[in-house]
Amino acid sequence: MPVTVYGPALSTYVRTVRVTLEEKGVPYELKQLNFMGGEHKQPAHLARQPFGYVPAFEHDGFPLYETAAITRYVDRAFPGPKLQPGDVKALARMDQIIAIIDSYGYPSLISKLVIERLVAPMTGRSADEAAIAQAMPRVKLSLAELDRLAAGGEFLAGAALSLADIHLAPIFFYLTQTPEAASLLDPHRKLRTWWSAMEKRPSMTSTPPQF
Repeated sequence: MPVTVYGPALSTYVRTVRVTLEEKGVPYELKQLNFMGGEHKQPAHLARQPFGYVPAFEHDGFPLYETAAITRYVDRAFPGPKLQPGDVKALARMDQIIAIIDSYGYPSLISKLVIERLVAPMTGRSADEAAIAQAMPRVKLSLAELDRLAAGGEFLAGAALSLADIHLAPIFFYLTQTPEAASLLDPHRKLRTWWSAMEKRPSMTSTPPQF
């Protein structure tokens, strides 16, 4: 029952799928795409993901895209530890946190702060300070809400690892590489406690981004 993930190892969403598979103990093949070279916009990938984003996924001939759909499918389709809480309120909190990440966290934390601070220098341009300043209110609000909603221990949504943790962790990895990280996280004790545990998990240490 082969599992294939299509996308670059540098992508947070690709890493989320990989961490999910690692936590479930599912063997998989990562087929890297040259994201910087635009391979995700070429016909071969558009046949897998018509909108030209990553990741795309296939299991035993069944294709799928959209990270939240893929991670839920993996949790349901394979044995191993359950990554979605059985308690209805904890499950709702997990869903809420994932929605916050997708709707507000990623666009401000990654598409603005991380892109400008970490990716721009790699492409030979200076960070757009105005874009960072414009994103900061949403960055701070996203972190404040995630901290407020977090369970307050090693995990975000209840007493065990869930997809909420797995969706946020790759984003947090990049956030902590920015010069703003210390001041942004200083007010948020629960998120700092969570990250100190999450970053050490084998599923995280075995899936580093590659540039």
